[in-house]
Amino acid sequence: MTIRILINTSEMEMTPHLKEYVEKKLLKLNRLLDNLDEARVELKFNSSVRSASDKHVAQLTVRGKNLLLRAEERSEDIYTSIDVALDKLHRQLEKFKGKQMHLREEHAALEADADISQPKEESSGAPIVRRKSFLVEPMNEKDAMEQMQMLGHEEFFLFQNMQSGRINVIYKRRDGSYGLLEPEIR
Repeated sequence: MTIRILINTSEMEMTPHLKEYVEKKLLKLNRLLDNLDEARVELKFNSSVRSASDKHVAQLTVRGKNLLLRAEERSEDIYTSIDVALDKLHRQLEKFKGKQMHLREEHAALEADADISQPKEESSGAPIVRRKSFLVEPMNEKDAMEQMQMLGHEEFFLFQNMQSGRINVIYKRRDGSYGLLEPEIR
């Protein structure tokens, strides 16, 4: 299965060479994990920042079955930003792949050993400056914690709870433990 690649630019021109460069690099990720469905690439030139080393931004998001990974990098060169963000994604994919292998081995060991039968604060009136939409995958609470960590989300992660079928939010508490919000609709 080939990965669908979507590239958006902001305040910069998408040259054929840049597009080819991004696509070639992203196709290598598909070799690492073959169930990747989509890769979104946002390239931006930010002229308003003071530091030259933060002007070129590359934000990469990959989606697959029970997988959502994101990496962002800023540098003085767009190609460097892309390469470093891809390196971050590569490490995240390796980590995810390792966890999947460990879970498969653990599950196989359990089957061999036992007989298993199958049955925020209030708004200050500030405008919303960014909106995001994303696919919510069903997963258990442990997988949601792992996704939260792999995405680098320090505070919270929204997911569909596989057991209840409802939308939940897992969040990190000040003491380092995790909490789970289970909203009820009246």
